[in-house]
Amino acid sequence: SEIHFNAIPMEETKPSGSTESSQTSSTEPGLLPGETVVREGKAAILFPSANEVFYNPVQEFNRDLTCAVITEFAREQLAQRGVRILIPGEKDRVVVRLSKEKNGNVDQETSEQPENEQQMEEEGDKKEFITASVGERCEVCQGLRVLEGLAASGLRSVRFALELPGLKSITANDYSAKAAALIARNAQHNNVSHILQASQRDASMVMYEARGRKERYDVIDLDPYGSPSPFLDAAVQAVSEGGLLCITCTDMAVMAGNSGETCYSKYGSVSIKSKYCHEMALRIILHSLDQRAAVYQRYIEPLLSVSVDFYIRVFVRVKTGQAVVKNSASKQALLYNCVGCGAFHLQRMGKKMSQGKHMKYSAATGPPVGPSCEHCGQRHQLGGPIWAEPIHDITFVQKVLGAVSGNPTRFRTSKRIEGVLSMVTEELQDIPLYYVLDHLSSTVHCNTPSMLQFRSALLHAGYRVSLSHACKNAVKSDAPAEVLWDIIRCWVSDHHTLLKGLQACFEIREDANPQSRKRHLTRFQENPQANWGPKARAKAGGRISSELEDKRKQFQGKRKKQITDSSQLKSFPCKKFRKGTCTYGDKCCYSHELKEGTEEKMD
Repeated sequence: SEIHFNAIPMEETKPSGSTESSQTSSTEPGLLPGETVVREGKAAILFPSANEVFYNPVQEFNRDLTCAVITEFAREQLAQRGVRILIPGEKDRVVVRLSKEKNGNVDQETSEQPENEQQMEEEGDKKEFITASVGERCEVCQGLRVLEGLAASGLRSVRFALELPGLKSITANDYSAKAAALIARNAQHNNVSHILQASQRDASMVMYEARGRKERYDVIDLDPYGSPSPFLDAAVQAVSEGGLLCITCTDMAVMAGNSGETCYSKYGSVSIKSKYCHEMALRIILHSLDQRAAVYQRYIEPLLSVSVDFYIRVFVRVKTGQAVVKNSASKQALLYNCVGCGAFHLQRMGKKMSQGKHMKYSAATGPPVGPSCEHCGQRHQLGGPIWAEPIHDITFVQKVLGAVSGNPTRFRTSKRIEGVLSMVTEELQDIPLYYVLDHLSSTVHCNTPSMLQFRSALLHAGYRVSLSHACKNAVKSDAPAEVLWDIIRCWVSDHHTLLKGLQACFEIREDANPQSRKRHLTRFQENPQANWGPKARAKAGGRISSELEDKRKQFQGKRKKQITDSSQLKSFPCKKFRKGTCTYGDKCCYSHELKEGTEEKMD
């Protein structure tokens, strides 16, 4: 059995979006020989010797964002149970009665209250509410039950216990005995054993045994090494009604189109190599979650879906409803992608029509494209199905954004969270996928117009347009592909030519520049360090596979180091000769000299 560790060697480096680096110490009292303490958020985590450490400082953004999302989810859920949560430093969001006055004036900060807390205050004279603070166990049945299925060192769970209010219990599970022991030590070291329990079991079995309505978890967090697909079926069953699923995927090579057949076997969707591959990856995992939930008459409501660094992260609410599940087919779509110009079209899997109080469902009609692309004449690739509905709940995202921007000292990556969430709120929610401006220009071999010029041209033409958090030069618009190409043709000719009834105007409009760009928010983070992405998978026993790590370093920047001189190829062995199939003999440009150990393999 594999160990579900995040096999990342610990390095003292500046996390993505942080204002300072993670603090490490090896001189604290009570440490075993070779152990190190890593501080992140309010947690101080014990790690074993260097070659068995599984900590990636770049993922601090992931953990900070998760804490922010769960905080707002808890605020909504517990308000319905008569529980009010308190966050240190969140003075502007502490509930104040709307009728209270300070120095004769109504408190100006009451406008920042969440709606559910305003309602609680309005009913304050009729009912008393419980207050929940961070680090305290929310007793009886009001608190949230949290499961981290693949906890490794327990860092994420310890941070939950120290930073999230309103929790009844946290189960930090890992299949490795060493990991489970380390989780228990870290819980004790941080004085959160009253909330956090370590578990050493298979994550799927833990969730399958919690399928009963009284045993389900309010929040399930899965952050595996690679694909979460083996755990999704259990997760959609083990989360409570209206509960929160937090899923991370780091197998981006599969989801971004390098291996479409593997993507289909894991997620039930064929990925395509394209410029919009990062948003497509988000829609693939959402499709997979909805498809698996539908089997049990459940459905998903995406709250927030982000593509950052080397992974994607989705937060979805899971509910039950047979009538709503019937809409599942109409929420999915096949994707037709032109291999020449990159134009794409979506084909919904199902069709629904309203007939009075009832809905009529039927098969969709199509396809939306001909045998070849109408713009360049090239063939189409077929991908998907993917989730074709909105991937964010803007109302919920705005609540998270308001809480983070109002309490910037809570997280070290607050600036980046604010930048990413601001871009999310600006995205066109009803438009799946996007085009990339420099790719449009390179297709016709012309200079690239500025983003403001291209966005202005679309706005002048009467279409909506937005950026995307998933790609720096993305253009998300309701304009059809022919309009985009008309604008590019106008730019190539003389910027004013009338083509197919469209006269492109590139005069800069004020609304072409989004607020996140005007405010110079941290939207797209630079690489924090060399080789900062996901590392090699952990071996049984907790150590890192040095062979795989060396192989990855060897192929870093391989495109920049391509050999153009054929004489240099003699230093590389001939693969066909090693298999005994090379027919070029001495004329072969590769080496036929066998290295030590190769002859034994051939024998």
